Amino acid sequence: MNTRQLERTLSDLTSTLGDPTRRSIYLAVRESAHPVTAAQISAQFSIHANVARHHLDRLADEGYLEITQKRPEGKNGPGAGRPAKCYASTEKEIELQFPARRYDLLADLLIRVVQRLEPERASEIAAEVGREYGVELAGTLELPAAAGFDSVLATVQQAMVDVGFAVDTNANNRQLLMSHCPFGRTAFDHPEVVCSLDRGIVNGLMEALHHATDTVTTPKETWGEGCVNTV
Repeated sequence: MNTRQLERTLSDLTSTLGDPTRRSIYLAVRESAHPVTAAQISAQFSIHANVARHHLDRLADEGYLEITQKRPEGKNGPGAGRPAKCYASTEKEIELQFPARRYDLLADLLIRVVQRLEPERASEIAAEVGREYGVELAGTLELPAAAGFDSVLATVQQAMVDVGFAVDTNANNRQLLMSHCPFGRTAFDHPEVVCSLDRGIVNGLMEALHHATDTVTTPKETWGEGCVNTV
């Protein structure tokens, strides 16, 4: 393998399989005897269906999976109805192997650094960083200048999904219901920092989309529950 091929391979692996959840999903599909659906991956990994679909489509875009169609199973074999979108592994090989990246460990250690440097301002700093990132993220979105609140909330929802959250909206209650957080266990162990970061991201997005707000975050009380952001 020459230098250019090595660089391409490293870039490919880092961008696509660097995420631990996506890597685990890829391995699960490879080990499955039959093509799998996003719903099956969602149930297996306890993640939102939109998040499962995002990971599967990313793997398919990069050639690690292929998309197939199959009809729902009936008592006597495949029945009538709309074919389901399924994913199966391809013959694309992974030529390099690296130890799994521990982004969860990195997040936990970075939070400890912040708490040790300025413990009394840890939540405030996290909210500021989140807001700045939210404003940057909004710069990649397209939204009509006169969009109403419901449209803005839907845009914020999609932006959060794109960066790894699983989010549903309740426009009547002005809420973003988060059933999956990309910060994983770190969010549960350090809610005072991570939830401030999440809140800041939402505030930054809303502010950049001309609907400034002071989001209130209700963190999960037990592991496995979701969080609520009221905007």
